[in-house]
Amino acid sequence: MHALQYAVTLPADYDMDIIRDRVRTRGHLLDAYDGLGIKAYGIRERGIDGSPVNQYAPFYLWADAPAMHRFLLGDGFRGVIRDFGRPVVQHWMGVHHERGPSAGAVPRCFVRHTHTLAEGTDPATAVEEAVTEQRRLARTDGVHTTALGIDPRHWELVRFTLWEDAAPEADGERYQVLHLSAPGADRLPAGTQW
Repeated sequence: MHALQYAVTLPADYDMDIIRDRVRTRGHLLDAYDGLGIKAYGIRERGIDGSPVNQYAPFYLWADAPAMHRFLLGDGFRGVIRDFGRPVVQHWMGVHHERGPSAGAVPRCFVRHTHTLAEGTDPATAVEEAVTEQRRLARTDGVHTTALGIDPRHWELVRFTLWEDAAPEADGERYQVLHLSAPGADRLPAGTQW
């Protein structure tokens, strides 16, 4: 499993209905994309849920790397580049993935929580502790899906949690989900892959 996210930060006065319309008319195009586990079409709006910016920032869970490569080098991502410029694409190696009690529902939001490992922290211990927390979180009412990844370049852990309704998490960036493409959600490896 691989986790991926890019963010397109938009002007403060940007009409976010343009993004909503974009997702409404194009979101279905990945509903059957081979190799994609989940894509959550996420947005943040300035002044809502503590967001300082307007942003289109989908995140992906890929069942296999070749599918992720095809997407990034294909027509769909070319459209993002054409319309918004080439965003920085963040990528994390999958560590843990688990479906929650609300996996059958349509998620309304997701939260991205990042944690940079302090110098001197043992990465294996940090990952083990994060997986333990992830398993506990996955049993929480309202959780659709939760995924944990690691970026060994910056030694950063990232946790994405999709929620059926409003997210009770106190920390992390909150995103509204406009659409969920999940053609391979059942092919994502369950549990720890590390």
